[in-house]
Amino acid sequence: MPNQDACRHAEILDNADPLRALRAKFLIPRHGDRDQLYFCGNSLGLQPRGARAHVEEVLDKWAHEAVEGHFTGQAQWMPYHELVREPLARVVGAEPLEVVAMNSLTANLHLLMVSFYRPTCERPAILMEAGAFPSDRYALESQVRFHGFDPARDLIELEPDEADGTFSMAAIASAIERHGPRLALVLWPGVQYRTGQAFDLGDIARLAHAQGAIAGFDLAHAAGNLPLRLHDDNADFAVWCHYKYLNSGPGAVAGAFVHARHAHTTRPRFAGWWGHEQTTRFQMGPQFEPSAGADGWQLSNPPILGLAPLRASLELFDEVGMTALREKSVRLTDYLDASIRAHLADVLSIVTPAQAERRGCQLSLRVHGGRARGRELFEYLGARGILGDWREPDVIRISPAPLYNRYADVAGFVDAVEGWRDGR
Repeated sequence: MPNQDACRHAEILDNADPLRALRAKFLIPRHGDRDQLYFCGNSLGLQPRGARAHVEEVLDKWAHEAVEGHFTGQAQWMPYHELVREPLARVVGAEPLEVVAMNSLTANLHLLMVSFYRPTCERPAILMEAGAFPSDRYALESQVRFHGFDPARDLIELEPDEADGTFSMAAIASAIERHGPRLALVLWPGVQYRTGQAFDLGDIARLAHAQGAIAGFDLAHAAGNLPLRLHDDNADFAVWCHYKYLNSGPGAVAGAFVHARHAHTTRPRFAGWWGHEQTTRFQMGPQFEPSAGADGWQLSNPPILGLAPLRASLELFDEVGMTALREKSVRLTDYLDASIRAHLADVLSIVTPAQAERRGCQLSLRVHGGRARGRELFEYLGARGILGDWREPDVIRISPAPLYNRYADVAGFVDAVEGWRDGR
């Protein structure tokens, strides 16, 4: 039987939650006659109820106005990407000039590395974390090779120095200092995808700049999860996706940041028509004149149907603000952490750092007994409508997202793991 005391306690916490009404603004998948316990927002966020209206608005405009939809009405398509600029800047702590929604994360990483990874014989190296998400490693290795350098020597992968595969700030600082004279770029995650560890981007940018290197960040697991201060932290560039914590749908249009000090850079870039200065774009001249700021890295006109769900999500972020979301996130994840330590210490180990400032809402868990036992539990949970996700070789990621998860969801997860342990 479920732990009634835990259920009542979770109900009390949910009733006291000032953000509890936000859950009703999302579509929660069902499992039989009840809502799923969905902890997969770090992989694909749930659909905001408002997304359909924004998509249908574009479809209706297309149906009734066709090409004229580019120039008519409040949500005309020519400047459509500007509708998300200011709310997106608020989410990532940037000036509006510094952000743009475009392409996919890895495409944006490549485009920005064209400008910001400029290796020389003296400075060819990139520093990244060992165990990075494969797409990042593929991108960085291919860039090193493209420039004629050797990844075995010039792609430096820092190994974690803490238990469970996490990194101390001292180790990161030491590596940047040690390799400093050879570093062209430090590319680091905002949150490490497998362990859920969060990093101080300002410190990393400061250390990189002190050695004469560029500081870039992959914020796939940080954007919409943690309060970011990209402008104040002095990042040179950053990239992220919008389908995780920003709830904009599978394969959603991604985001990019370029610091304002590079707004009029003469660094080389791969150019496209949509990155041309908009006041003269339609003169169709042969010479590329980049728009100021992040817009200047655009290539083609944006996918309007892809941007529409992002509008719906950002409206919710604007409604509540990152400060309030982070406050709830800390409470909710602390509740998950404390419940595991109190009731499931004989079953689960928490890989993610215990300190709130070193993590977002994701806890990465290892099941005692090895991979086979871990898969057994993962499949047991899935069969009961409790969705986290699995990352090889042996990690279950559980991410209570503050926009739509409840304390009752966490209590349900803990109760299910107890049931698996106890054979009930």
